[in-house]
Amino acid sequence: MRASILALLKDRPMHGYEMIQEIGERSGGAWRPSPGSVYPTLQLLEDEGLISSRSEGGKNLFTLTDSGRAEAESGPEAPWEEAGRTFDWDTMNEIRQAGFGLMEAFGQVWKTGTPEQRQKALGVINETRKKLYLILADDE
Repeated sequence: MRASILALLKDRPMHGYEMIQEIGERSGGAWRPSPGSVYPTLQLLEDEGLISSRSEGGKNLFTLTDSGRAEAESGPEAPWEEAGRTFDWDTMNEIRQAGFGLMEAFGQVWKTGTPEQRQKALGVINETRKKLYLILADDE
């Protein structure tokens, strides 16, 4: 996040939300950072004296300081490109379709099922969530 913000600000001063949009566009949609990752990073960079901000139209406009420009020049040119290069759109679409199908089935049970069927469906969803996290823990 840090390298991306510094690289963006080499081009021109920007607002935080504008940075989120720029990274999304420059990565081909593969990476859209959340405000929860952008704004704390901006605060950290400002605390370190690498950027400064001024209020403009109710928003903060961020600019590189001299030391920030030096750090940006020594950093990667386009850190967001790696996210776009390694992103597998076909797999993402498969995952998205599977998720939509799951939610559609769950919604149908919730709308038309008995209270007992709803509880069973809720149990399946909760168990599935746990199993997905176990995959990440590599502890099936």
